[in-house]
Parts: sequence; C-alpha cells; structure tokens
Amino acid sequence: MIHAQSYRQAAIATPHYLATQAGADVLAAGGNAIDAIVAANLALGVVAPYLCGYGGDLLALVWDGSLHGYRSTGRAPAAATPALVRNRTGRDEMPVVGPHTVTVPGAVAGWFELLERFGTRSFGTLAARAATLADEGFVLTRPGAFRLAGSTAMPGALGVDDGALRRAYPRVQPGDLVAQPALARTIRALADAGPDIYYRGVIGSAIVATIGDHGGCLDAADLAAHASAWVDPLHAPFAGHEVFELPPPTQGVTALEMLRMAQAAGELADGVDRLHRQIEIAKIALADRDAYVTDPDHMTIDPGALLTDAFVAARVAELDPSRALPMRPRPGPDGGTAYLCCVDADGLCVSLIQSNFTAIGSGVHVSEWGINLHNRGASFSLDASHSNVLAPSKLPMHTLIPAMALRDGSPSVVFGTMGGHVQAPIHLQVLTRLLIDGDDPMHAVTAPRFAVDPASGAVSLEARFDDAWSSELERRGHSVRRIRAFDDGVGHAHAIQRLAHGWSVGADPRAESATAGR
Repeated sequence: MIHAQSYRQAAIATPHYLATQAGADVLAAGGNAIDAIVAANLALGVVAPYLCGYGGDLLALVWDGSLHGYRSTGRAPAAATPALVRNRTGRDEMPVVGPHTVTVPGAVAGWFELLERFGTRSFGTLAARAATLADEGFVLTRPGAFRLAGSTAMPGALGVDDGALRRAYPRVQPGDLVAQPALARTIRALADAGPDIYYRGVIGSAIVATIGDHGGCLDAADLAAHASAWVDPLHAPFAGHEVFELPPPTQGVTALEMLRMAQAAGELADGVDRLHRQIEIAKIALADRDAYVTDPDHMTIDPGALLTDAFVAARVAELDPSRALPMRPRPGPDGGTAYLCCVDADGLCVSLIQSNFTAIGSGVHVSEWGINLHNRGASFSLDASHSNVLAPSKLPMHTLIPAMALRDGSPSVVFGTMGGHVQAPIHLQVLTRLLIDGDDPMHAVTAPRFAVDPASGAVSLEARFDDAWSSELERRGHSVRRIRAFDDGVGHAHAIQRLAHGWSVGADPRAESATAGR
C-alpha cells in the first residue's frame, strides 16, 4: 500500500500529474493556493477534457481565516421548457447529451472571480502552461487514451452529431500527441480580454451559434446574464469535526444527511455490517435528494430540515441491519468531473470541483474555440411533478460538492471527489476511514469503495472487497455487481489532512492523480 505524501508548508492534489505539476510550479514561484489551483484547473481542462474544461461549471470552498462558499453554475436557457424539449427531441425524458442539456457554463467566470478575491497572480500568468499544453500538445498515456476514446465516442452513440468533436480529437491512442490549437486560442483570448469575451463577446457568439446549429435554444442574453454567487455553506458534526458542504442546488446537504445518519446510528467496525449500513444510508439520502434538492428558489422545504435531529432520527429508524431497502430515486446520468485541493504556507485552503458532467459533456463542440460544452442540464426532469423539473433560467440540481472538515475552528481535512451520484456516498466512506478508522489520506482514498445506482439501488462493489462480504450483501437482499479494482465508477477522491507540522495528502489511483508540495 502506498502511504500518503507529507509536506511541511504547501500541498496540492489533482487527478492528472500534468495539472498537479502546473499548480506545484506556481506554489514554488511564490503563488498562493488559489493561484496554484486555478493554474492546475486550466491545465486539467486541456489534458483531461473527459473530466472538465472551458465549457463547464465550477464550485469551491475557500478558507482564509473564515470559510467562503462559491458557486459559479449556470442556468437553463430562458426559453427552455419541458414542452420545448419534448417537441424538439420527440422524447418524454430529458436527453443525456445534445444541445438541450447545455446550461450556461460557469467555470470561466469562476476562475476570474476567485483570482480577483483571493489570487496574487494574473490569469494570463497562470494560464501560460495550459496554453502551451494546448498548442504544443501532450502525450496520451494508456488510461488517458482509454478515457478520451470512450468519452468522445459516447455522444455519437447517443445520437448527437459529433463530427466537430471527432475532428477535434482525431488521435486517441496511447502515445499519441494531442494538440488543441483552437483551445489554446481561447485560453490566450481570455488572458488578453478577460471573461467578457466569453459571456458577451466573440467566444459567446460562437457558443450560441453552435448550439443553434444543433437545435438548442441557449442565446446571447442567457450567457450575458450569468451570475455566480458567494453562498453560506451548510454544516453538520461528524466524528469530532464540523463538516462543511455547499447548499442547494448542490447535493452537499445529501452528504451531510448521510454523515448525520451514520453518526446517529452509532459507530461500527470496518466490516460487512458497516458496509451494509452505509449502502442503506446512501439509498435513503439519495431518495431525499431527488425528492427535494434543486434550484434553491424552487425548493419546497428549507434544506436544513433534512439535517434536523427529528428528521435524521426518522430516517435512521428505517434502517434494517438484516435486509436491503427498496430504492426510491429516479435514474439520472453519472458525471465526468475533476476534484482538486490545495493548501499553502499561509493557511489558505481551497477545495474546488469543476466539471463537464458526463465525460466530455454534451457532445456539442465549438470548433472555432476548441470548447466542449457541458451537459449539466441533463440532470433536469421533464416531469412537472419532479422537484428538479426543467424551467426557464433555472439552476439544475448539481452533483458537484467540494468539502472541508474543520476541527476546533480551523481546517482539518480538505477533500472531495468526482463521480456524479457517487460523490456523497464517497464523502461518507472517505471521512469514515479518515476520522473514525484513523487512516491516512492515501489509505482512505485507495480503500475499496461501493457505489449505489440511484435508479435501482443496485450496488457496485470493487473487486478488492472480500467475496464473503459480497455474498452476505446478496443474502440481505442487495443486487451486487462486482467491478474491477480501482474502477472509475467509484470516483476519484483526493484529500489533504492537517498534521501537527504540515499536511498529509492522498491522491486517487483511479485517475492519473498526483500530489506535490513543499
């Protein structure tokens, strides 16, 4: 087993070694944690376009002596309605990919606003590595080629005209050099002109025209109206810590509900009984998410109601140690997302997540600028009775949940994961190992994990779990699917934990992850 890396002053972890290197170089040159994480994210959008990029959303938690929540997620087009989508697609369900899944991308605004408030370096300085990687290319590894080939093939398989996407990535074999000159042009244009060129200028015009060519309805006014928000995080106690998550429209409240249920139910030693309980907790909380969580302006209850003692006690009472509960939530697409974390010598801590949603996103590629537009709107429903039903200018329910755990009023763990619906259950699994079992961050993120299908309740179990555990889960009524060890389906988690003198860092081997620091 590989142990966590420890650093005295500063540390960074990302799901790709080239992005980690970009961030580490900024730290070494005197930049702070925000500078480093933005540089890493900009590089990651080039070298891992199947996870995140310049057409996605961004959320973050930042600690600078107090905790700040930040949301830069986009709204549905003002013209978007269930009737419009049904009429244009001939479907009664929200498509997974295509132009109607594109909401306003928030990441570009997010990078600039985080730098404006906390950064010490210019966007242009921090974007230089990303621009070079896009212009000159980077060499695909075997896992990188596998992910890129799979993600670029998916939109076409689902009926999207993906010719532009295929032309943008013609070489997807291990050892291939992947250059993206149009994306390099975008990065340099942003460095020269700032975010207005994206939301109100020529890049935005190209985005609108491309979506229109595909039959979508997002227009220039939708882009120009984009507004991010500083929000108050939600929090709940767990294992002597206070865990902070972002509020709706994210599923942060779902992760907190899971943690509250686990604590209320009482500690169990690592074993099949705890595994069964965690699976059941995940199923209950995901059902509550799908029943209630959406754009906060459209929610029918206060999200804090899901965390009250009475509500949690009622949910814990549903748990049966001997049998599996049926699943209640609706199905939905899983995500392609990148989670990054960074701390610096001055104690600035950043937990950041950025996403295309499903692999490379909607399949709508803006050729002139090399931008893959995300499909975050795929989480909407066309069912008028559903909490997350599509509506004009509505924020979709977001699976993205950067997190932080504080102890005695200061950051103890900066953590998060990619994985769509799996993110909240991974928060439960990783924090249990870190804060209850006492594992170091690398052990916590490399330990075998489970995932729950939010449609059926079926459990995906990594092959490294004991076969006897799998058999026992089946005996209790679970539908179990064994997946390979270190499978993408159980996310890419990263964590930085405070030590007495420095920081301990874990990076997930399920991605091409790396840590660095000084």
